[in-house]
Amino acid sequence: MGTNTKSIRIGTRASELALAQAEMTMQALLIANPSLEPEQIEIVPMTTSGDQNKQDAVAQWGYKGLFTKEIEEALLEGSIDIAVHSMKDMPSELPKGLKIHAMLPRADVRDAFISLKHPSLADMPEGAVLGTSSVRRGAQIKRLRPDLKIIEYRGSVNTRLRKLEEEQADATLLAVAGLTRIGLEKHITEMIEPDAMLPAVAQGAIGIEAREDDADTLALLEEIDHADTSLCVHCEREVLRLVDGTCKTPVAAHAQLFGERIQLRAMVLAADGSEAVEFDDSDDVDNASALGQSAGEYLLEHGGHLLREV
Repeated sequence: MGTNTKSIRIGTRASELALAQAEMTMQALLIANPSLEPEQIEIVPMTTSGDQNKQDAVAQWGYKGLFTKEIEEALLEGSIDIAVHSMKDMPSELPKGLKIHAMLPRADVRDAFISLKHPSLADMPEGAVLGTSSVRRGAQIKRLRPDLKIIEYRGSVNTRLRKLEEEQADATLLAVAGLTRIGLEKHITEMIEPDAMLPAVAQGAIGIEAREDDADTLALLEEIDHADTSLCVHCEREVLRLVDGTCKTPVAAHAQLFGERIQLRAMVLAADGSEAVEFDDSDDVDNASALGQSAGEYLLEHGGHLLREV
């Protein structure tokens, strides 16, 4: 490959975690495309509507794209060339003209229980306070431990850890992947296995979005796409697309590859954790998209009333 003169502007949220993920993307591009030089890549931090709104509960927004809207607008306008996202924050439908063209290798999909007082979720006493802004986590916690008090708990990773020190809550839940990416895994008290708490759709995955008509950029991104991650995440996102997942929807899904088979677990819950409908099946990897669609259709048929109640 000869000298590449193209510059790449990477749009990202301005949080520590988002910037770390943009840096990971930059390094992946440099390694996979030896003709690129570091000075050809610029990371452009941006503030989104979700970052600006620090008052309202995330569950009240009803639109999952508030952490991506401004970044995608910049991408469409051409002021950035690619956008790096936590895939779990992405709406089920993308703006016309944009596409997720690559994903980095998926990190740990599990949720982490963090507490300065209790060694595990099971050890929390009745009436103890757990803080989370995720309706998925909240619903599953209420299903596992209906005796706990769940409070709204927003902010950056460091802000949420500080709130524990200030005793605003007795415990919280955060994604293992995010904690690990910014070197804060030492704070994890307990790893919660997917059998106990099903992860968010695409949890642990970093997606790179670009314009569909930008052939030069797409060629660069093809070199860093992790095919297994893309396959599993697209399968999970088919579930989200069909159940119309938003910040208000307690929906979870996790796909795994076993040789030439793909296994998918998906779930929709009542917000209070009182009821859940689960799908669990497998298919050939060539049918990954169809498996996700089957899961979404099953959840709509058997758990549609839970979605209407949200």
